[in-house]
Amino acid sequence: MSHNIEDYEKMELLRFTTAGSVDDGKSTLIGRLLYDSKSIFEDQYEQIKATSERRGEEEVNLALLTDGLKSEREQGITIDVAYRYFATPKRKFIIADTPGHIQYTRNMVTGASTANVALILIDARNGVIEQTKRHAIIASLLQIPHLVVCVNKMDLVDYKEEAYEKIKDDFSEFASKLDVKDVDFIPISALKGDNVVHKSEKMDWFGGTTLMYYLENVHIGSDHNLIDVRFPVQFVIRPYNDEYHDYRGYSGRVAGGSLRKGDEVMVLPSGFTSKIKKIDSFDGELSEAFPPMSVTVLLEDNIDISRGDMIVRVNNLPDNSQDIDIMISWFSEKPLALNGKYTILHTTKEARCIVKDIKYRLDINTLSRDLEDKEIKMNDIARISLRTTLPLFTDPYRQNRITGSIILVDEGTNKTVGAGMII
Repeated sequence: MSHNIEDYEKMELLRFTTAGSVDDGKSTLIGRLLYDSKSIFEDQYEQIKATSERRGEEEVNLALLTDGLKSEREQGITIDVAYRYFATPKRKFIIADTPGHIQYTRNMVTGASTANVALILIDARNGVIEQTKRHAIIASLLQIPHLVVCVNKMDLVDYKEEAYEKIKDDFSEFASKLDVKDVDFIPISALKGDNVVHKSEKMDWFGGTTLMYYLENVHIGSDHNLIDVRFPVQFVIRPYNDEYHDYRGYSGRVAGGSLRKGDEVMVLPSGFTSKIKKIDSFDGELSEAFPPMSVTVLLEDNIDISRGDMIVRVNNLPDNSQDIDIMISWFSEKPLALNGKYTILHTTKEARCIVKDIKYRLDINTLSRDLEDKEIKMNDIARISLRTTLPLFTDPYRQNRITGSIILVDEGTNKTVGAGMII
């Protein structure tokens, strides 16, 4: 490849997550994407080819590419989410591969929280099952902008169009009850390679694109909120040397909107206003910064700002409250405690909070609200109210996935026990 490193750095990055039941062929699909897009090395391929032959398998088992972690799983070390990186000449990709078992809802939440696209795998023989619905609900709760339903194992139903159409109808009917904006369907065989990177000759009835074409071309530029300026301060830079005697910069990652030199801004919680004097980045000075860039902002006035403060536009403020309502995905074996105290993390701010109310538990299968059984156990999703010790500057999650999400940490064990989306 003759691409130079600058081209590579400028390439757009697409994050996608894969979800499916245990044997829906996720590993094979990821292996096929990597192999057919020439993203693996010849020696890796030779190695799995030899292993496949040794096992007496007829075809090269591409699942072995991603199942190198299996041996560790068998030793009882659970791997939560495996991230893989690959690139084609058009885009860079990060795959969050999450286990398919029911008990791993939390992994899907972890792997999918930053994804642009969710791939939901369905076995063409089994159709839409409970797990499929669960994955779709989580994808919609997490507001993943694009869903692709991959109807896999089409080779086992003789590549019949009826099998694909039935699944498409069933899923579409279910998805109409969810808040899902953009759903596409692609019939594939990960094992044989149909419609993954190369178009299938066996399914000439299908007029859509291959999965790879979709991933390379789906428009993700508007997945970020570019309207509401949100800049949580992570770090204050004071070099204290003669060369930069008066330098005072605020570093962080842009969580929303675009910041430009000369913009009038307000700092929360103080409410002081100033103008942006300069925006610095790793590559030098910038005229504009937008999500998800990491930059250092300098202001014209000397304002006392510290980690956890937020820089916003004067006439576009986030919610500012100590009472928040969230949908929480519970990760801990210890149930969520009413009146329980937890550490809450929101953007760059840390506070403590108490669970004031458990409103309902969401029944993942029917989407109904269970108002009776309010015991929130591991992998449950529930609506709760929190009271925090400090005001947080939040937006609804559907408006901004960064300022709209929180994490709860158990104060005793320091473990993450829940991830929440602000309503």
